[in-house]
Amino acid sequence: MIVTLACLGQFMVLLDVSIVNVALPSIQEGLGFTPADLQWVVNAYTLTFAGFLLLGGRAGDLFGRKRVYIAGIALFTLASLAGGLATDPGVLVAARALQGVGAAALSPATLALLTTTFPEGPRRTAALGLWSAVAGGAGAVGSISGGVLTGYLSWRWVLLVNIPIGIGLIIASARALQERRGDGPRRLDVAGAITVTLALMALVYGIVSTANYGWGDARVLVPLIAGVALLGLFVAIETRFAAVPLIRLGVLRSRSVTGGNLVGLLMNAAFLSMWYFVSLYLQDVLHFSPVKAGLAFLPHTVMVMVGARLSSRLVHRLGHRPLILAGALSAFAGFVWQAQMTPHSDFLLMVVLPGILMSLGVGLVFTPVAAAATSGVAPADAGVVSGLLNTSRQMGGALGLAVLTTLSTARIHAESTGTGPTAGAMVSGYSLAFVVAAAFVAAGAISALVLPRHRN
Repeated sequence: MIVTLACLGQFMVLLDVSIVNVALPSIQEGLGFTPADLQWVVNAYTLTFAGFLLLGGRAGDLFGRKRVYIAGIALFTLASLAGGLATDPGVLVAARALQGVGAAALSPATLALLTTTFPEGPRRTAALGLWSAVAGGAGAVGSISGGVLTGYLSWRWVLLVNIPIGIGLIIASARALQERRGDGPRRLDVAGAITVTLALMALVYGIVSTANYGWGDARVLVPLIAGVALLGLFVAIETRFAAVPLIRLGVLRSRSVTGGNLVGLLMNAAFLSMWYFVSLYLQDVLHFSPVKAGLAFLPHTVMVMVGARLSSRLVHRLGHRPLILAGALSAFAGFVWQAQMTPHSDFLLMVVLPGILMSLGVGLVFTPVAAAATSGVAPADAGVVSGLLNTSRQMGGALGLAVLTTLSTARIHAESTGTGPTAGAMVSGYSLAFVVAAAFVAAGAISALVLPRHRN
């Protein structure tokens, strides 16, 4: 039951990273988003998710993982209701941000429940493999269900669908979970959480602004400098001022923890773009309906889950690094292949086949990264280390999407005519995004060399 609830909670959290992607064109039309602002429907969620994950992980350690798990689901569900009923862009973005806060409380608890229930060894790896398969599959399932819900009902249902799921999880968790928490004072480093969240938002805003202004423009430099300064302030708060730090920076001395988080950050910078840009390509260039575009991700879903299950069985024999490198190689080939698309590409040749390679890579990487980043960690730090891993993934996804969207938008504007972006211009922009995503994957593979040579 613990494994089931952990997997379902993580599934719902990561589902909402991707479920809106297929609905983005409908959301843009329905609420009047500009092309540059549309990404905030995704990034408002991923940024608050990333920024408050450490706080959510520490809250679970101190106040009890069952209590924080249920509170996170409740906030997530209420925010989903507000977003589903939104009538203007600002309300939807605010609701997505609140969803991210709820997810930040919920997600670390799901992984901490597993790492504190199962000691290191085959049983924990099997549980992590299932958790990773569900987490990895959530991205593809989100694209499919988002297309079906948008096509047959409305884009609003990509958010409203969370309400019955959330209510069911609250009831089941209240009955089945036992309270688990660490020792120590029940004090939270709220200042640290707010500081790191504002830092991420400032960095992403600065990167996004380069689509309209030059890198030397004050409207770009000010938020970028502010973001770096806030990150420095966050480190100062954690090392000098916080009575109970959000994260003990000493855990970063572990090569497994540091290497696992670095790999997770770089890989997710590429992986999130796969759902985003393929969805736009299918609908804006190939003119797929939302339902057809959603169903087009079915092969992606299958291969993510195949890769995750395969890696959970092989990680004992091969160790972390070989599986991460194998997954990176598969994903790299898929991203480079996807970058060769044209306005009239064959669906099987230029969407399904590269998608299989990219998705297999996603699945192969998830389990060894999770196992590496949580190995050798004391139970009292299980929640915050779980939050750190999810923070790295979501921060990578948010910053990666900001960089890729900015580069893609600039390329599209440069090649568009006076009547608006052509199919050729859009494809050129999306192709550039996939080339840069492949570079992120390559950097992630190189970062895996930091991991120690041991088998979990």
